[in-house]
Amino acid sequence: MPHDHASGHIDPKSGDRRVSIAIWANALLTVAQVIGGVLSGSLALIADALHNFSDMASLVIAFAARKIARRPADERMTFGYGRIEIVAALINYTTLILVGFYLIYEGSMRMIDPPEIVGWTVVILGGVALVVDTLTALLTYSMQKGSVNIRALFVHNLSDALSSVAVIIGGAMIILYDMRWVDPAITIGIALYILYLAFTEIGGPIRTLMLGSPPDIDNGAVVAAVREVDGVADIHHAHFWQMEEHAAAFDTHVVLKTGSWDCLEDIKDTIKRMLEREFGITHSTLEFEREDRAHQNASLYGHGASRGKQDGD
Repeated sequence: MPHDHASGHIDPKSGDRRVSIAIWANALLTVAQVIGGVLSGSLALIADALHNFSDMASLVIAFAARKIARRPADERMTFGYGRIEIVAALINYTTLILVGFYLIYEGSMRMIDPPEIVGWTVVILGGVALVVDTLTALLTYSMQKGSVNIRALFVHNLSDALSSVAVIIGGAMIILYDMRWVDPAITIGIALYILYLAFTEIGGPIRTLMLGSPPDIDNGAVVAAVREVDGVADIHHAHFWQMEEHAAAFDTHVVLKTGSWDCLEDIKDTIKRMLEREFGITHSTLEFEREDRAHQNASLYGHGASRGKQDGD
C-alpha cells in the first residue's frame, strides 16, 4: 500500500547533510572532468562531466525541494508543499533526457572523424569519477526508497557510476590498441543508457502531477468495498489521486439507501476506517446523497454523465 514506506525514512537533517556532501563532490568532479576532457580530447570524459553536472544541478534542486516540502500548509498552498519534490523529480528526469540526446548527437559527429585522445588522462579521471559516483549513490541509496525526488538522484548517480566504468574501459582500449572510435562509441552507449533510465522513471512523476490514480491501489476493489458497506446503495463521481508522493486520496458521492440517512455519520466513519485499513487511503472526502434524490446517470469516475455501464457497475 502507498503508506508503507518506513524503510526509506531517515532523519531530515542527516539526509540534508548527505545531499550537501554529494553536491560538493559532484561539483569538484565536474570541473576536473571538463578540464581533463579538453586536455585529453576525450568526448566520453566530457560526456561524463556533463552528466555529472546535471547530477549536481539535480542535487541542488532536490536539496531545495526537500527544504520547501517541509513547510506546513498555508493560505496560498492549502495542500502544503509536498508536491515540490514531484516537480523536482520531473525536472531532473527531463534534464537527463536532454543530456542523453545531446550526447548521441556529439558522439555521432565524433564517430565520423575520431580525434586524438590521451588515454591515461581518461583512465585516471574516469577512476576518480567512479569513486565519487559510487559515494554519491551510497549516500542516497537508503533515502531513495521513500522519495521519488531522491530516487531521481539515485538513478542519476547509478548511471554515472556505470558510465565511469565505460569511460575507463574506453581509455584502456585507446592506450592498448589506439582504438579512438571507442570513445565516441562509448559516449553513444552512455547516452542510450541515460535515456533508458530516464524514460523508464519519468512516468511516475508525470502520473502524480496529472492527478492520476495511485498505481498501487485497485480502484475497482475500492469501489466494490464501499458499495458493500451497510446502508450504501451506490457511489459515483469517484476520484483517486495523490496529494503528494505517499498520500493517497479519494473523494466520491455516496448514495445512501432509503431509510439509512439517519445513520449517515456511522456509515461515513465505517467507510473512512475501511479505506485507511484496507487500502492505505488516509485522505477521503465523501459527499452523501439520498437514494430518491441522487444524480441520475452519473458516471462512476469523473463528473460527467454515464456513457453506459462502467467498470465495476
